[in-house]
Amino acid sequence: MNVDVFDKQNNKVGKVELPDRIFAIKWNADLVHHALQAQIANSRQNLAHAKTRAEIRGGGRKPWRQKGTGRARHGSIRSPIWIGGGATHGPLKEKIFEKKVNKKMRRLAIFSALSKKLKDGELKVIDSLKLTDFKTKELFQVLKSVLSSQPNVILISSLDTKNIHQAISNIKKVDAISSRSLNVYDLLKYKNIILEKDAIKEIEEHYKGLGINFGAKGEQNL
Repeated sequence: MNVDVFDKQNNKVGKVELPDRIFAIKWNADLVHHALQAQIANSRQNLAHAKTRAEIRGGGRKPWRQKGTGRARHGSIRSPIWIGGGATHGPLKEKIFEKKVNKKMRRLAIFSALSKKLKDGELKVIDSLKLTDFKTKELFQVLKSVLSSQPNVILISSLDTKNIHQAISNIKKVDAISSRSLNVYDLLKYKNIILEKDAIKEIEEHYKGLGINFGAKGEQNL
């Protein structure tokens, strides 16, 4: 399909062809949700850890003799019923939250998100994201011209565009990723997507081995 290409002043400067196997995929909410949950779980750091009785210091000897004291029998102060003792059923750092998503499903979820953004009019192609000195003020003026609303956008830049993160560091609700760092979380987090023209070929080349075939009705078959 062909879409319009805009410059930094939001003027149409031409058209570019988007590959159907990436930008014309049927929306699959279940697959996108599964990929999103897996990405969030896989990025989770397991920091919570309660010491068990085996990890508590001290308590190597019996607190008092078994009989004759009038008190309840105890074998160690590391017991969970003692203050300062080990925890029972507490959180452990060995717990694994990782969820597996195979490569084909993850890529198809990315394509589905890109296709929906394009269909909903929330994806815009710009000829270049290269700035003079990558100042925040300069990039903010570009976003103000290209977008009609308050910036809530992720920029997908080509590999040749460098230092763009320096320009967006002080702008709220704006982020940038390269053409080879696409992920479901970032594509769904921001309302709008600005795609650099040179990044289209890089995306197509990076995901050329997916193997999606279109049926007679335009539905994708894996």
